[in-house]
Amino acid sequence: MTEPARWRRWWPTARVLLSLVVLGLAVWVLSSHTDELSGIGGVLGHLHWGWVPAAMAAEFLSFVSFAAMQYGLLGVGGVRAPRAPLLKTTFSAQALANSLPGGNAVSAVYSFRWYRRFGAGNALATWAITGTVLASIISLALVATVGLALATEQGASLDLVPAIVGALAVTVALGALFLYERPLLWTLDRTVRASRMVTGRPTPETERRIHRSLTSITTMRLRPGQVGSTVLWGSANWLFDCACFAMMFPAIGAPVPWKGLLLAYGAGQLAASLPITPGGLGVVEGSITIALVAFGGAQTTTVDAVLLYRLISFWLVLVVGWALWGELALEVRRGRWSRHALASPVEAVPVAAPDGTVVVEAAAVDALPSDDPSSRTDPSSVAPW
Repeated sequence: MTEPARWRRWWPTARVLLSLVVLGLAVWVLSSHTDELSGIGGVLGHLHWGWVPAAMAAEFLSFVSFAAMQYGLLGVGGVRAPRAPLLKTTFSAQALANSLPGGNAVSAVYSFRWYRRFGAGNALATWAITGTVLASIISLALVATVGLALATEQGASLDLVPAIVGALAVTVALGALFLYERPLLWTLDRTVRASRMVTGRPTPETERRIHRSLTSITTMRLRPGQVGSTVLWGSANWLFDCACFAMMFPAIGAPVPWKGLLLAYGAGQLAASLPITPGGLGVVEGSITIALVAFGGAQTTTVDAVLLYRLISFWLVLVVGWALWGELALEVRRGRWSRHALASPVEAVPVAAPDGTVVVEAAAVDALPSDDPSSRTDPSSVAPW
């Protein structure tokens, strides 16, 4: 029996074992961070339950906004992703990011594979993932900056000005590199030169491959209106999530600490974006609580509100995300979606317009990854989310 044939024979068993290992890792990671649930019983005992459905609706709209941002970025390359599967993918990817070691990398790979199933080529899928991450961080920095301005107007002060403004400046600079080819290629060239001087790598062949990949990715262009809509959807994602948090205060019978709410939320989420723990476990709770107490909030009610918020925005989303992950995996198994990358991918290609500008069109493909024959279209005809 040849090696490939032997591998195909044992792959189903290996896949099951690998799935069990991943599940075990997820359980181990989450079980080591269940301390935040230890006090939730007392919070639920005096909860005003009428606020809970509204908070859950706000959290759901947060994920809808995040999916809409991805939909718009994929549309730049001419791919009209099916909305419901894209939303399910968004929940599933978040569950992976929140519960696995190196979850953000696993989540990116998972999203990449589903973008390919929706009809995106390698370049577009990579570009959309990069754009999603950058737009999310930039919009979070904007939300935190607005919160800083509002808190300052109300007489509050916390030594967060350098950190928040610095985060905004860095993210905007990264966004500029993403939008414009010249500074991105210049940065790559200088980075490669520095790396070669220090380590002797990459090799010329590897450098050519990097340049080819980057050139392919930079064929995508966002028009000013698309930049604005992307940042708006990203900001809506964070604001709806913050609204979910704000509703937790009246849910426990406490006034909403408007004075520093948005700043405390933005600072907490920025801290959680650091790759310290999956899903920011412990980081979000501590950062938001400390900031709100510093603004004059009552420590007991703030802790209770943060615990309740995390119960919805983290633990409930985790359950929903893994359930949808299972549903999508079952659909793949039943043949609704391709198990592998497309044989004839959609690749965004630069086309010269009559006025000399460069626009992006999608190359035709032979096979469709889904049962929706309209999943690919001209970029200009992609409807808003």
